[in-house]
Amino acid sequence: MSNQPDYNHLLNKIQQKYDAESEDTENYLEGLLYSNSITYWDYIHTDALLSLQIQRTTFPDEMVFITYHQINELLFKMILWEISQVAENEQLTAKFFEDKLMRISRYFDMLTTSFNIMREGMDVEQYSKFRHTLTPASGFQSGQYRKIEFASTELINLIDNRFRKTINRNTPFEHAFDHLYWQAAGKDYKTGSKSKLLINFEKRYKEEFITFMKIYNTKNLWSRFKELPEEDQKNENLVKAMRHYDYTVNITWVLAHYNAAVHYILGPDGDGEATGGSDWQKYMHPKYQKRIFFPELWSQQEIDNWGETI
Repeated sequence: MSNQPDYNHLLNKIQQKYDAESEDTENYLEGLLYSNSITYWDYIHTDALLSLQIQRTTFPDEMVFITYHQINELLFKMILWEISQVAENEQLTAKFFEDKLMRISRYFDMLTTSFNIMREGMDVEQYSKFRHTLTPASGFQSGQYRKIEFASTELINLIDNRFRKTINRNTPFEHAFDHLYWQAAGKDYKTGSKSKLLINFEKRYKEEFITFMKIYNTKNLWSRFKELPEEDQKNENLVKAMRHYDYTVNITWVLAHYNAAVHYILGPDGDGEATGGSDWQKYMHPKYQKRIFFPELWSQQEIDNWGETI
């Protein structure tokens, strides 16, 4: 018996594919004759990727800082990719939901442990000098991370605690945007005026964020969870995955980020000030803002003690 591939079968399947798209199969097959073979570096765009690390100073460890944050943004992109699959799934099941949440949590686990790359691998003295060239930029301005928040929970859970009672589903998105929890970190707490950090951030992202908020208003992770049959909403593994994701993002990862900031900003060579000028300790530490994506899945005691221990 011949072990030769059944080329006729493959060609028929290719023909069916392009016929269904009203395309000329012969053109595609002829294109294969002249196409170059793919290489790793072309597929990954290695040269382009490695050209994006551009330092503002001559301090060697600034390269660590830049590359590390770019890796973070790539992971945020992967997280948003996974969330979108839950948001857009028309036949969502508890198992699919759980699998995606655990994927996302593993990305955040990687982000959490990776802070040691900076804490142990970046010279404090160098950082204390080159960081001033970053003013008024800040990790606060990660647009992708804000989208992760919008896509994870009901908007009310991202509103500053002081204003939650005044905002509901009928509130204009523009008004809700002005009362998000992180707005406080970009304003002078005495005058209420916006910092350059926040002005720049809003100029770049505000309209994009509001559109994104509208899109995910009814298909964020919590909304999709509530659409599941009641039996699935009680699925032990899914609820565990929901809680794990919430805790991982809003306590474990945030505190790892906070502790890295303490190491550099409050260390012997630090000046205590964030590059963006925010009250970073109260903004970052979870016990103050109590950022919780799925509060209905936590007991009142757990909410009251949110961020107190890890």
